[in-house]
Amino acid sequence: MEQVLIKRSDSYSVGFDEIDNQHIHLVDLINQFYNAFCEGKANEFLDTVYKEIILYTDYHFASEEKYMKQYNYPDLEAHKVLHTGFIDKINDMLSEYKSGKLTISYELMNFLRDWLLNHINGTDMDYAKYFREQNIMKLD
Repeated sequence: MEQVLIKRSDSYSVGFDEIDNQHIHLVDLINQFYNAFCEGKANEFLDTVYKEIILYTDYHFASEEKYMKQYNYPDLEAHKVLHTGFIDKINDMLSEYKSGKLTISYELMNFLRDWLLNHINGTDMDYAKYFREQNIMKLD
């Protein structure tokens, strides 16, 4: 039976299909990792899932930042700092794991869940609101 760390919800929608679909994919990747963790297989899948999360997160962050730049979002630089902080934290956790200082734990799972949901419901909603205020209804 598949375990779910993050349930899909419309409350995480920023209102732009491309970004919402990317968020759904990130939720699915985190849930896959969590499922492997619950089955005691997280160590086997760590490198693969980690790489997928990092690669897709990089793609997603670049996508968001492209639109923020394109539509002159005033908090672009602050948002980029948050993105960089996430990548740095994940890289630090992977390094600690590989050096034997960290085990794959609920701490990592909770970090992924909390960061993503807080980020979507916080700063991502801020740029979505800005886009709507600028009458941007579709991202091109």
